[in-house]
Amino acid sequence: MLRSLFGPRLSRGRIDRLYAHAVAQARQPAFYTALGVADRIDARFELYTLHVLLLSLRLRDLDEEGGEMAQALFDTYVSALDDTLRELGVGDVAVGKKMRKLGEALYGRMQAYEAAVAAGEDAALSAALARNVLETDAAGAGDALARYALASRAALAAQTLRQIEAGPAWAEVK
Repeated sequence: MLRSLFGPRLSRGRIDRLYAHAVAQARQPAFYTALGVADRIDARFELYTLHVLLLSLRLRDLDEEGGEMAQALFDTYVSALDDTLRELGVGDVAVGKKMRKLGEALYGRMQAYEAAVAAGEDAALSAALARNVLETDAAGAGDALARYALASRAALAAQTLRQIEAGPAWAEVK
């Protein structure tokens, strides 16, 4: 009875599949071969963050269900970060400190990327991606990755929720 009053709960399976789509895209070899992203855990964190953000932005653009899904996707990502730290052998006492540090990094990245993606600001997004993903301040270093992110944002915007759930069509990594 209460479920019908407050609406249907999102199934864990739906959110886990969305998260798996974002992770699978972030693991595309072309990021590491064509775009020069280092194949290290910190660079993978950066790409996961970018893809979860792009997917979350699209979901939030949809109806109320999409907004709820975006929040659940973000929560799943944070939980996965915690799980990863534990799998890497970080002790229970240190997990909280490391998660706080990761959380600060995550929020900082998402704020920088979201503002640039929402405004379609190639230069600002390129600079943020170069600094965070490629670890350089070289002018133009993040241009290809920024073009990819903005093209993915546009590709996702053209898809319905059901299409995204079936498997989002991301931009080509070039």
